[in-house]
Parts: sequence; structure tokens; C-alpha cells
Amino acid sequence: MVLTKTPICNFGEKPHSFKLKNVDNKLYKFDDCVGENGTLIMFICNHCPYVKAVIKDIVDDTNRLNEHGVKTVAIMSNDTKNYPDDSFDKMIQFSEINKFKFPYLFDEKQEVAKKFGAVCTPDFFGYNSNLELQYRGRIKELKNLKPINSDESDLLKAMMMIVKTGKGPKNQIPSMGCNIKWFK
Repeated sequence: MVLTKTPICNFGEKPHSFKLKNVDNKLYKFDDCVGENGTLIMFICNHCPYVKAVIKDIVDDTNRLNEHGVKTVAIMSNDTKNYPDDSFDKMIQFSEINKFKFPYLFDEKQEVAKKFGAVCTPDFFGYNSNLELQYRGRIKELKNLKPINSDESDLLKAMMMIVKTGKGPKNQIPSMGCNIKWFK
């Protein structure tokens, strides 16, 4: 595990199209994942201790955001040959155990992660209703892989700000987690 931090938000950047298989074996296009008031695209995986530390918060936040017209999609881009815990079958299990109400897509060729410039898991990309990037930060502060407080997450606050104003916070703390496991 190599600890990696996300770059600073490139405000206004547009998302990239994709067509990927979901854990229900249906193909999802980017357009299927766009919300009326915002869109959250996150790169996660099954085995990363950073993802595991915040997965309950991720699910809770995305459920709340959905009530405000923000759709969420999760994408798993790791090399599954060298990291079998991230296999498609394990993705199905992970989404069921954690009660995902959002698509969990398999970026088997790692092309989507590269297009977005994703670097770690979790890596969050929060877009406004005009599909302009407004958030690329963390979900919560962690210490020893445990959330510091139980208050609303940075991610939820930022996405709610985007819903209300179309703009994300100027100051954002990078997300950090395990680096994406690229093919060798």
C-alpha cells in the first residue's frame, strides 16, 4: 500500500465519458449517472483500508445526496490479476455487504481512471449541475484509519454547497488512500 494524495481541484474541468459494466452486469454510460443538481464520481476498491475506513460514511453521504438530486457512481480501476480482492465477483459482494444504492462499475482496462486522472482510493470528483468539477477533496479526516469525528463529512458539506450555489469550497483538503494498482 502506497499512501497517495489527490491533486488540487481543477475547478471547471469537465468529466469524461465512459461505458462500463456494473455489478448487476448491465452497462452504464456516463449519461446514465448524471444528477439533476450534481454528480459525484468516485474511484474506490474493495480491499483498500482507507476505503474500508469510510465506506459507511460514503454510503450514508451518497444516500443523502441522492435526496437532493445528486447522483453517484463508484468506479473500481485496480489491476485484479495482482489484486484478486478487487475482482468483479468481490465487487458484487462488497456492494451488497455495504448496501450500495449507486452503480459500482468495473474499469477493467483502467482507461477511465487515466482519463479522469484518478490517483488513489478513495478519489472523489464532485460536479455541479453544469458538469463542472467543483470538488476533489477528502470525505473525512482520519487518524489511524478511523474518522476523527462523527460530524458531517467534508464531502457532504462540499456537495451540498455545490447543490445550493453551483460552486465548491475554495479550500479543499486532498483525499488520500492507497494508490491505484496500475497494470505492470
